[in-house]
Amino acid sequence: MLLSGLIIGLILGFIFQRGRFCVTGAFRDVWLSGATRWLKAFLLAIAVQAVIVQILVSLDLIHPALEAFAPLAVAGGSLIFGIGIVAAGGCATGTYYRSGEGLVGSWVALGFYAFSSAVMKHGIGQPLEHSARSYELSENTIYGTFGISPWVLVIAFAIFVSYLFYRQHQQTAKIAALPAKRSGIAHLLFEKRWSPNATALAVGIIAAIAYPLSEATGRAAGLGVTTPSANIIAFLTTGNTQLIDWGMLFVLGIIPGSYLAAKLSGEFKIRVPDAKTVVRAIWGGSLMGIGAAIAGGCSIGNSLVYTALFSWQGWAALLFTFIGVGIGAKLLIQPQKTAQVKLVVQS
Repeated sequence: MLLSGLIIGLILGFIFQRGRFCVTGAFRDVWLSGATRWLKAFLLAIAVQAVIVQILVSLDLIHPALEAFAPLAVAGGSLIFGIGIVAAGGCATGTYYRSGEGLVGSWVALGFYAFSSAVMKHGIGQPLEHSARSYELSENTIYGTFGISPWVLVIAFAIFVSYLFYRQHQQTAKIAALPAKRSGIAHLLFEKRWSPNATALAVGIIAAIAYPLSEATGRAAGLGVTTPSANIIAFLTTGNTQLIDWGMLFVLGIIPGSYLAAKLSGEFKIRVPDAKTVVRAIWGGSLMGIGAAIAGGCSIGNSLVYTALFSWQGWAALLFTFIGVGIGAKLLIQPQKTAQVKLVVQS
């Protein structure tokens, strides 16, 4: 059953690449242009996953384990993570799938993300992580705090997201498609532009499917990227085979899945960044790993998976990651755009 992690990684790597699924872009667009299309798609992925997961829980088929809610660590770590993903040019999934596309800058960011998270979880940063997470609250779920059924939140959130898409459908104009060069399934998989909504729907379904597959191996958790990435570094340096689990195989499958999608769609190309981009990838990737380790998860483990479980950690992490992306966008991206506009005006 461990190999099911690798298979899920391959499938999601393919979907991430073809659908351009990245939390950084979804949050950044809101701050810089007010565009919410990708943010709504991300909420759709959460809603779809929440419904399926709650059905599985109700049928006693899965038993997700939730971490204790450490509010200060989650808020601070997610804020750092949000700034880091802007500097690195992609969130955890974005960095992985762009590595499969051939972006050398993403290779650098991914390496430092995995290394810094390993330092925090297995190395000299471990005392800092434990200290940051020492203040915990007794209740870790929203429905537990208010003494209601989780189905109340699941249904209410599903209705809210449905309303958002009803409004979007009314306001969105149809975009003309380019003439197809391929036909049938090849056109759908490798040529046709994937919509954010279709991508999010696929991600939400597979994120839910990951639970029973992962639990069958003794890992009572869904998708996760930070801890498995840290475990890869720890395994390579210690040889501890106990670190090899479903989560590690999942993240190892993302890059070849993304490479396959990029190669077959003609989007794979080795692209070497300039020195400034490399430096930003180094410190951005490092902030990603440090922040995610302190927060107890990244844009997948916290903002996608834990939100679907309606845990306080998931929704607090999503909020503070969103704020962190806003800070990063204003500090790192907005000045560049302003300088480019001035250059065009002067020329």
